[in-house]
Amino acid sequence: MRVDKWLWSVRLYKTRSQASHDCSAGKIKRAGKNLKPSAALKIGDTLEIPAHGNAYKRTIEVIELLEKRVAAPIAQAAYQDHTPAEILAEAEERRLAEKANRQARKEGDQGRLTKRKRRKWEGDEGKFF
Repeated sequence: MRVDKWLWSVRLYKTRSQASHDCSAGKIKRAGKNLKPSAALKIGDTLEIPAHGNAYKRTIEVIELLEKRVAAPIAQAAYQDHTPAEILAEAEERRLAEKANRQARKEGDQGRLTKRKRRKWEGDEGKFF
């Protein structure tokens, strides 16, 4: 079974071309060696796959080979994630910090005033909000 097809079928990648691109770019590894998209995959193989946004590497063990894209619960049963808990916790903290940063930028000063904020500014004698 092709690596790119399996990564797509177990929903680790949204499209097969994205999986193929990451394989070609050397981001997918087996035993420390880069895999081509057409590399053969066997049950029991352990793969290193970048997580969403390349924040960390996931360690995935192949449990079942799937030819077609399947529902999420079936897809999750086809592999086992051996990524250490401390790496997952660190990635979750980073994700929450980025979310808080986005929220703060959304609510805070974003440069030029909108018409509504400018009118408030001018109407309250220079006080903002």
